[in-house]
Amino acid sequence: MGELTRLVREFSTERDWQQFHDPKSVILALVGEVGELAELFQWVPAEQAVAQFSDPARQARAAEEMADVLVYLVCLADVLGVDLGEAARAKLAASHVRFAADQVRGVAPHKP
Repeated sequence: MGELTRLVREFSTERDWQQFHDPKSVILALVGEVGELAELFQWVPAEQAVAQFSDPARQARAAEEMADVLVYLVCLADVLGVDLGEAARAKLAASHVRFAADQVRGVAPHKP
């Protein structure tokens, strides 16, 4: 994560774009990119999604949009001073406790 953060920061700095990277603006850009990713799947039946996106051209488009989402997420974490790798590890550790495998195996989680 550190190298990716450095690369995203360098890209932004080289273009003097950090001035535009307040949290609200980065979140809106992130949401826009998630929307573009969702649009690729919008009318694809769920049971056909994996098969349709195994096509190299469609897989490449999905990969581009996923990369955009990741870049903006990394940028947001950098702006807010969040260690995204550590935050993800902590969240996963908490999820191991919250969703014990022997209790939820094969059951979709739901919010109370």
